[in-house]
Amino acid sequence: MRARAVLATALALLLLGGCGDGTATDRRAAGPDPVASAPLPAEPAPSATPRPTRTAPPRPLVRPLPAKLPAGLRRTTGVRTVALTFDDGPDPAWTPKVLDRLRAARVTATFCVVGTQARRHPELVRRIVREGHQLCNHSWNHDLDLARRPVADIRRDLVRTNAAIRAAVPGAKVPFYRQPGGRWTREVVTVAGQLGMRSLHWNVDPQDWGKPTAATIAKRVRAAARPGSVVLLHDGGGNRAATLAACPHLITDLKRRYGVARLR
Repeated sequence: MRARAVLATALALLLLGGCGDGTATDRRAAGPDPVASAPLPAEPAPSATPRPTRTAPPRPLVRPLPAKLPAGLRRTTGVRTVALTFDDGPDPAWTPKVLDRLRAARVTATFCVVGTQARRHPELVRRIVREGHQLCNHSWNHDLDLARRPVADIRRDLVRTNAAIRAAVPGAKVPFYRQPGGRWTREVVTVAGQLGMRSLHWNVDPQDWGKPTAATIAKRVRAAARPGSVVLLHDGGGNRAATLAACPHLITDLKRRYGVARLR
């Protein structure tokens, strides 16, 4: 029995040796117990990549405004009579009423028209010409910085505006150009001249664009006007009720003192 017990013990020791002794050392060698992998997150469904928004880069301003107005601007009529000029139209609310006032007073004026407005309201351009008034190019969309842009941009703008005017009135003469805001540069004066237009400024500005009262507009014109003055007024670009109301008074005064006629 003793021999049989010794033999059993020896067999057990042999089996344990083949599988390791179960110590921590053996477990570290074997590495950590495996952990079941969590399912991978689903791949996101492919979506249409949004197209980048195309925004036109701002047009470069290539020159500063000069410290003083450039040479070559027309600022007087050159004769005793005074010229009335109306900017920023034609406007369907105000231009017909201004034309009515001028017709009632039996005077003619110069209308500095914006290209986009001429394209929208060609019938008003036709009426301006039909009633004996003068035309003036006032840029395509009243770009205050147009005169500071590349010369090619200036030329394109002025040509486009003249084309809109002549689409309304084929063969129309456009002898003048007026820079929005009076922000002139030598370059815009040169381009206008190359296109057969004289650069038209002013020397009386009652600032009717600031919407003073009709009495204030008439008073400012009366105080500043001299023989040969070019008066800046507006028939577009906003509510021109005060300008319209001022017209009979200031026209009567200017006719009495100097006479009123369109530019030539």
